[in-house]
Amino acid sequence: MAALFSSFQRGLTRVALALCLCLSLLLTACGTDSYGLTGNYVDDTVAVADALISTVAIGADDPGRSEAETRARGLINDYMARYRPQKAVNGLSSFTTMQTALNSIAGHYANYPNRPVPDALKDRVSKELKKAENAATRGA
Repeated sequence: MAALFSSFQRGLTRVALALCLCLSLLLTACGTDSYGLTGNYVDDTVAVADALISTVAIGADDPGRSEAETRARGLINDYMARYRPQKAVNGLSSFTTMQTALNSIAGHYANYPNRPVPDALKDRVSKELKKAENAATRGA
């Protein structure tokens, strides 16, 4: 009787574990995008470029800088995860320019998390983001 109960308990545990894993996978895969990407490449490129230009422009003494940088890193990750695998997009000049700018910003935030973006990098990245934004709206 004890062996039968133990066997039943193990089976029930396995079913409960499988159900929890499936449910968590379903809930995370069907969740909303926390950074507001729409799936439209042009709209997302313009939105990300504008958001990052304003984030990079935040001063060193601004109390919301840390939160803005964290949001920018998430936005960069989501944008690249969405559009890098798409063959129709990742060969466009707007995407490669955008990728260069995003890599520069992400690299700075990863290596110097407590420092503001230097002026030289800020100028270069802003130019690249505007160039990518213009190219995306033209369809290039």
